[in-house]
Amino acid sequence: MSTEEDLPGAFAGVLTGLNRLIRRRLRQGLSGPRLRGAQVELLRLVADNPGISVSAAAKELYLAGNSVSTLVNQLSGAGLIDREVRSDDRRSARLLPTPEGEARLRAWQERRTALVREHLARLGDEDLAALEAALPAMRRLAESLQEEVTA
Repeated sequence: MSTEEDLPGAFAGVLTGLNRLIRRRLRQGLSGPRLRGAQVELLRLVADNPGISVSAAAKELYLAGNSVSTLVNQLSGAGLIDREVRSDDRRSARLLPTPEGEARLRAWQERRTALVREHLARLGDEDLAALEAALPAMRRLAESLQEEVTA
């Protein structure tokens, strides 16, 4: 890097490119309807937090409640999550992953891990060491970004 100003743009560009390439590669050979990024994020959140409410999911994803409701309807229609209405408050619902939703998410995660593992294996020891050494700093950056959003 020639200047400190180059690092933020280069770093963000590489992350964006990696995510895009991984998504494109994973879409190949997928069965079932293709899920958009926000749908996958909600499905992952529901799988990690079974019983989460729509409003809590909206807060966690930094989305408007009506946007999450739309995503819930889409994922429910695809058979990937269940919307369980609470008996004490019919306006409130718990979101639960369906077995199909869990299986689809698990398959996606396994394929992602295999894809990245395959391409990491093509790198030399020096590159692998550099990537491993960068992980703690990347985690701290993610935590800093998270703190800023929740503040």
